[in-house]
Amino acid sequence: MTYENILVANGTIAQITINRPEKLNALNRQTIQELHDAFETAENNPDIKVIILTGSGEKAFVAGADISEFASFSVEEGAQLAAHGQEILFDFVENLRTPVIAAVNGFALGGGLELAMACHFRIASENAKMGLPEVSLGVIPGYGGTQRLPQLIGKGKAMEMIMTAGMITAEEAKSCGLVNYVVPQGELLEFTHGIAQKIIKNSPTAIGQAIKAVNASYKEGLDGFKTEIKAFGKCFGTEDFKEGTTAFLEKRKAAFTGK
Repeated sequence: MTYENILVANGTIAQITINRPEKLNALNRQTIQELHDAFETAENNPDIKVIILTGSGEKAFVAGADISEFASFSVEEGAQLAAHGQEILFDFVENLRTPVIAAVNGFALGGGLELAMACHFRIASENAKMGLPEVSLGVIPGYGGTQRLPQLIGKGKAMEMIMTAGMITAEEAKSCGLVNYVVPQGELLEFTHGIAQKIIKNSPTAIGQAIKAVNASYKEGLDGFKTEIKAFGKCFGTEDFKEGTTAFLEKRKAAFTGK
C-alpha cells in the first residue's frame, strides 16, 4: 500500500512516520485515515511484534490538527469529526494487541499529544514540548485528550494544562508520568528500538491480553479485575503458555510464536 502522508518501514519492529514536515506533521483527515490503514495492516501481520510511531524531521512529532480543515464546521460536523477520528485512529491504536510506542521527537500539541497518549507508552527527545492548546481556539480536545491526560498525570495537572493551553517540556512530562524516558534527539529512535527489543523477547499473545486487561480499568462499564481473570485464563490455552512454561522448566530461552 502506498501513502502520501506517512512512511512505513516493516519488520519485527515496524516504524510508522508521519511525514508532513512542511505542516509540522499536522493531522488532517487523509493522514488520520492513512494511519488507521497502516496500523490495521501492521496489526494483522503476525511478523510485526512492536510498532514505533514518530514524526519526520526534528521539529515535531505532530504539531496538532490541520485547523484549516474544520474552521467552518457546524456543531454536527464537529461532533462527527471527533467521533470518527476517535473510532478509526485514537481508540483503535489504544486497543491494538500489538504494542505501540510513541517516539516523540519535538512538538506534540493538540491532536499530536492525543495521538501520543493513545499509544501504549511514550519516549521523548530532549527538545519535545507537549500541550493541549485547544481552548485558545475556542474548542476543547476532541480526540480523547480530556480523558487520557487525567488518566496519565492526574486530574489537577491535566486541568491546569487544558485550561492554560500551555506547553510543558520533556522533563516536566517525565516528572508527571506523561512520558517514560527523555533522551537526546539523536538517540531517540535507537533508544526506542532498544525498548522494543526487550518487548519482542516476550509472548505476543500474553502482551495482547495484558494490554486488554490494563485498558479495561479505564473503560466505563468494564471491571478490570474480571477482565484480567478472563485474560489470564485465556493464556493457558495458548501455545505461547506451553512454550514459556516448558522453557522455564528446561532452563532455556522461550521461542514464542504468538499462537
